[in-house]
Amino acid sequence: MGLKFNLLIYTPILLLCLWVQPSDNKVNYTTNCETLRLGQYICPDPDPKYEYIDRKTQQPKNCTKENLARVRCIAADNIICLETGNSTFYKDMRCRWTNGYSFETAMLLSIFLGMFGADRFYLGYPALGLLKFCTLGFMLIGYLVDIILIATQIVGPADGSYYIIPYYGAGITIVRSDNETYRVPQDDWYQHHNEL
Repeated sequence: MGLKFNLLIYTPILLLCLWVQPSDNKVNYTTNCETLRLGQYICPDPDPKYEYIDRKTQQPKNCTKENLARVRCIAADNIICLETGNSTFYKDMRCRWTNGYSFETAMLLSIFLGMFGADRFYLGYPALGLLKFCTLGFMLIGYLVDIILIATQIVGPADGSYYIIPYYGAGITIVRSDNETYRVPQDDWYQHHNEL
């Protein structure tokens, strides 16, 4: 009786398990892809046919004066974007807007013709260039100071753009204090320590 009972109970369960197979159909999630978090998308699209880097400037193509470029991104599997109706969307990416000023040219002009103000004329500062020309580089002191300022990229083009630096690698980011930065007040650590 035990074997027949087991066969009567377990045979329908076994047949039911074989009949119900796991489905490979996954549910797609539709959302506004601009609100996705890191890890939910890849940006920019890694497909080589979407070449988005400008070979001359080494920056994303169509970089604007606001230092933003619109690039194609891909959402994670099973995420559909409301904007396009598929898994691709466009997102603003940080970049460095360049306007044709070469770092190498600025350095060479500063070293070899800086005492005549050629570096300042090239970068768009004609008044300082004329002063350097008339005073022979501010008696060579301004000449040496400008070599250091241009080499450390503290002095850049007058239009606010970045230099074209024709190689990948580490870049210099100047930290400046302006209306968007401020110093957070710190508690007096010594006084706080003594109170404890």
